[in-house]
Amino acid sequence: MKNVIAFIEHKKGAPRRVALEAATHARTLADQLGGKAHAVVVGPGAAAAAEILKKYPLDQIHVSEDDRFLDAAVDALETVAKAAGPSLVLVGNTMIGRDVGSRFAARLDCGITADVTDFSITGGVVGCVSPKLGGLVITTCQLTGADHGVAAIRPNVFAAKETPGAAEIVSLPSSGKASTLKVEDEVEEAAAELGVEEASVVVSGGRGMGGPGPFTTILKDLADAFGGAVGASRAAVDAGWVSHGHQVGQTGKTISPQLYLAVGISGAIQHKVGMRTSETIVAINKDAGAPISEFADLLVVGDAFAIVPELANLVRDAKAAHA
Repeated sequence: MKNVIAFIEHKKGAPRRVALEAATHARTLADQLGGKAHAVVVGPGAAAAAEILKKYPLDQIHVSEDDRFLDAAVDALETVAKAAGPSLVLVGNTMIGRDVGSRFAARLDCGITADVTDFSITGGVVGCVSPKLGGLVITTCQLTGADHGVAAIRPNVFAAKETPGAAEIVSLPSSGKASTLKVEDEVEEAAAELGVEEASVVVSGGRGMGGPGPFTTILKDLADAFGGAVGASRAAVDAGWVSHGHQVGQTGKTISPQLYLAVGISGAIQHKVGMRTSETIVAINKDAGAPISEFADLLVVGDAFAIVPELANLVRDAKAAHA
């Protein structure tokens, strides 16, 4: 493989964070492979997304306004990949990304690896590093035997960095085909209005919450005050207090918000690896010796059920004062 192609998942022209991470890392991998970094963005709003992508270190941005949902994305990726030659295709490890990636892999009869957290390149052969068995085993799967390969990267593992270049915008013609899929309705993720992987502020609860109630009351109230999302530790999810869509950690979602508030979370290594790249980590815990105290930027020792509601009030008051 020589070139790298990032599939840009977006919503009405606004690229998802993982898509920008893919665009950034495409440059890094392409430099290591000695090729070019491409991006493919498809669907209504693609042109607007392409303007945002100009801020990232790409060689070419391939744009199609074809609105055939997944069919158009796979067609566009196939067109670009065949024209570029041997290539690694990066998609987000999301529902859409995995769907597009697997369809592309089936069409070109190549390999695909999901939940990739790192890469190794040896002699032009790409190895995809990903955790398996709940993080107990770390595997490196090499993409061999085909000119192309697909890696679904875990959100918030690779940095998204703006590095303006001179990316060429390439328009892709519409195929004129009829779609084999029809979207009957769009349903937002039930877990939260804003997913933890996209939020700039995440308020997470753990075993110290004692039950499901606080996740929909005091934790959600604080998250709403910040304009953020509610997260959870594995212990809280395993207890059935909150759905898996909220889980932060090695077997949940890896996040990198500007502010992470860990409430009643001990800070086990499994949880730490999912949020350690947060810019600021604040822990609220009644145990001053909890493991999370070793890596939190600020530890507040006390009763979370008294502290969290008061903090939410302070945040709202501060916002009102600056309105």
